Amino acid sequence: EGSEAGGPEGRLADAAIAPSESALIEAAALLSAHQRPAIVVGYGAEAGMPQILALAEKINAPVMTTFKAKGYLADSHPLAAGVLGRSGTPVAARLMAESDMLLVFGASFSKHTGIDNHLPTVQVDLDRMTLGKFHPVTVPVWADIGLTAQALQTNIEAEWEDRRPRLAELRADWQAEKERRRNKDQGHGLASAFVFHALSGLVPDDAIIAVDVGNNTYSFGRYFECSGQQKVLMSGYLGSIGFGYPAAMGAWAACPDRPIICISGDGGFGQYMAELTTAVKYNMNITHVLLNNSELGKISKEQRAGHWEVWQTSLHNPEFAEYATLCGAKGERVTTPGDIGPAFERALAHPGPAL
Repeated sequence: EGSEAGGPEGRLADAAIAPSESALIEAAALLSAHQRPAIVVGYGAEAGMPQILALAEKINAPVMTTFKAKGYLADSHPLAAGVLGRSGTPVAARLMAESDMLLVFGASFSKHTGIDNHLPTVQVDLDRMTLGKFHPVTVPVWADIGLTAQALQTNIEAEWEDRRPRLAELRADWQAEKERRRNKDQGHGLASAFVFHALSGLVPDDAIIAVDVGNNTYSFGRYFECSGQQKVLMSGYLGSIGFGYPAAMGAWAACPDRPIICISGDGGFGQYMAELTTAVKYNMNITHVLLNNSELGKISKEQRAGHWEVWQTSLHNPEFAEYATLCGAKGERVTTPGDIGPAFERALAHPGPAL
């Protein structure tokens, strides 16, 4: 005899674990003893962002994110320092170098992020196995991230250096450098810095953005400015090329009422391009931005870095806009800077899959 499907009642405990008193005292003492703390926010910190930002305001600390946490706060926030690490900005790198301690919330300390392991560090995580996983940290705190940030904020009184002026200076330098890169014409089509600057002003504030793997993704991390309400989906530390479009399809199925944006390179999309027919079949409203350089550019870059000859990374591609049209989607080809805005807006307005 069949029975109804069960639910989470009686199976999932409340995960709002408060920090132990001793851990809180140690963390507060470390924070009070340093002048220039910085906050690093990882993927696990999403639910605790309001409390983390309130703490950051109190201690005048810049907030940098791992790549997986990109978008957890608006890039326009006065304390936002951008992404830290290989996909990141010189702003975050510089500020970490100038800090005398770190508060790390919900981050895994991956090599990709490059969190400085020589600085005194408070690491807060609900996953106990993540604490001190790769190297010992000064104060590991096993607790809910929001509760810990809130408890720290109410339990500390000290004077911290106001790092906003330095942050504003570094951000202004970076904006000028980005503008220089946007306007640099190397004769190879549109610069990534230009594409992502344009998209920053075009992608809706509440969009879900699925990104793929490759140089396009690094450029997204570096140049795209998030609104703070957008959700970024990525393959954990860029492991799985081809992730972007299938992830966008999943996002559409989960949230059909939100704008779904996919960003990929030609190499990643080329591995799953038949899925466009599935998107057409179910009329999935996905706006796909495909950056085409006719190669596996990230692999070429890694080969050059290893001082090898570039081997077998060039690709033979179809004309992707025409391919999209053949599948029954909307296809737009952009080759000049002035065309990107109107083409993206037409694609976004199209009530189905567009490329």
